[in-house]
Amino acid sequence: MRKLKDHKMVVLFMAQALILTSPARPAESNNGAEKRIIDYLRANVRPGQPVTVTKLYNEVFTSSEERKVLDRLYNIFFKIPAYVAQYYVTSQRPPSLQEIAHQFNFSIDGEADLILRIIEYDQRIPKFMTRDPRTGEIASVDIEKIKADSRFNKVIERSIFGWEGKPAPPFTVQSFDGREIKLSDSKGKTRLVYFWFSHCPPCMQITPHLVSLQEKFKGRNFTVIGLNADRVLELDYKDLERKAYLDENRVNFPMGHLTPEVQSAYGGVQLFPTIFLVDKEGVIRRHFVNYQDEATLEDAIESMP
Repeated sequence: MRKLKDHKMVVLFMAQALILTSPARPAESNNGAEKRIIDYLRANVRPGQPVTVTKLYNEVFTSSEERKVLDRLYNIFFKIPAYVAQYYVTSQRPPSLQEIAHQFNFSIDGEADLILRIIEYDQRIPKFMTRDPRTGEIASVDIEKIKADSRFNKVIERSIFGWEGKPAPPFTVQSFDGREIKLSDSKGKTRLVYFWFSHCPPCMQITPHLVSLQEKFKGRNFTVIGLNADRVLELDYKDLERKAYLDENRVNFPMGHLTPEVQSAYGGVQLFPTIFLVDKEGVIRRHFVNYQDEATLEDAIESMP
């Protein structure tokens, strides 16, 4: 776990790298390690008593599986506030505990509630949310408090505001079978650049719409380009599993691996699915976050010259 040894006291936000809500998780040992960590925190976390990550890492959870989970959680450390802010701005409501669990792969009962409690107890994080004391659901979000914190401001500004009318950042990624996919290869076409990850529920809902749109507009200088985030989110799915999903859903558009560089260029995408509508000149015309129905996407494509 890089950086942990350089920090004597770091409060752990148990924000885990994204969803595995299918019947089969990629690694059962990691699931067991996650449960042990969450059970320990549930029994030991108290208001005003920050979790010492170095102690967890060096004294409590010493197996390779446990340290892998801790490392992944640490790498997502400050993403929850930015995620909540982005969701609130784009959806006009706070995310539910279930939606947080889906987005961050919280597979243990009550895990999302525990994570939010840990965030609330951390004195370094602005008090940006209030929660219903009965249900634990987020009741309100103070966007300005999050934006006022330099750790979150740039991420929020890049991920939410000001995309429309700007050039789409160029990219080159590898397909699941090792071929290069470049945004420039589709120059002169209208494009939907689609960010997703495996077993993300809203992604699984939107995939059939994208397949349908690819077929519907295939003769009209249009294409969908999929960017799968499994690797940057440290999900343990293999290309064979991803290919099986594409085959099962008859995916008919190019699909590649998202890289950290491309993720950063597109504002550090944290909400999935995210879709950018790019015109024939390479300019972003629309920015969609979360599930969209087929009619909404079709209308946006039809509006392109």
